[in-house]
Amino acid sequence: MTFTLLPAVDVADGQAVRLVQGAAGTETSYGDPLQAALAWQRAGAEWIHLVDLDAAFGRGSNRELLAEVIAKLDVDVELSGGIRDDDSLRAALDTGCARVNLGTAALEDPEWTARVVAEHGSRVAVGLDVRIGEQGHRLAARGWTRDGGDLWQVLDRLDAAGCCRYVVTDVSKDGTLGGPNLSLLRAVCDHTSAPVVASGGISTVDDLVALAELEPSGLEGSIVGKALYAGNFTLAEALEAVRG
Repeated sequence: MTFTLLPAVDVADGQAVRLVQGAAGTETSYGDPLQAALAWQRAGAEWIHLVDLDAAFGRGSNRELLAEVIAKLDVDVELSGGIRDDDSLRAALDTGCARVNLGTAALEDPEWTARVVAEHGSRVAVGLDVRIGEQGHRLAARGWTRDGGDLWQVLDRLDAAGCCRYVVTDVSKDGTLGGPNLSLLRAVCDHTSAPVVASGGISTVDDLVALAELEPSGLEGSIVGKALYAGNFTLAEALEAVRG
């Protein structure tokens, strides 16, 4: 197995953007989503993590635009944002994406999530967005605006339902370039036999090397966003480091 990097293209109001700690209103625009995705494809990406932020925040949708982006790519796409019912799930899968990433629905609608996982298997991943504080490891839902329950209890439920993959984010790290939360990722990998994808906080190539060292524990890859857009390193440099 090779450690996989998934450059992120987060879309709001038709533009590729990045957020700080997932907060609405903190967007920095990076231009056309298709051009951003094609640039990562040309640089050697095998996966793109494509997010509809407007759908995630419940303030609209970029569904048609994202379907156009996916149709013009030759790499696998993980599609996320606002997938909460049969209609939005069907629309997401019909884009031809390799898999979808469920968020709020996986926390708020256990029965639907179990059915979806049973029907679509590895085409469904679940995003676990974690806030760590005095109340322990709590999950964030509804565009990170509501509490979604205890991480470990939810993880046990999803494991029992047969969930095939988790995308784990420390909300406090996301978009901050503050380094990934290795201890959280290690703990999640120890708690589940399903593969885990890391997200949030990556600033340097060394961060990616540290994540890749967790591959034997079940960490199969990492989403990379702001560090790439900020020019901290190139995708080629990152790929060489984790494959070395």
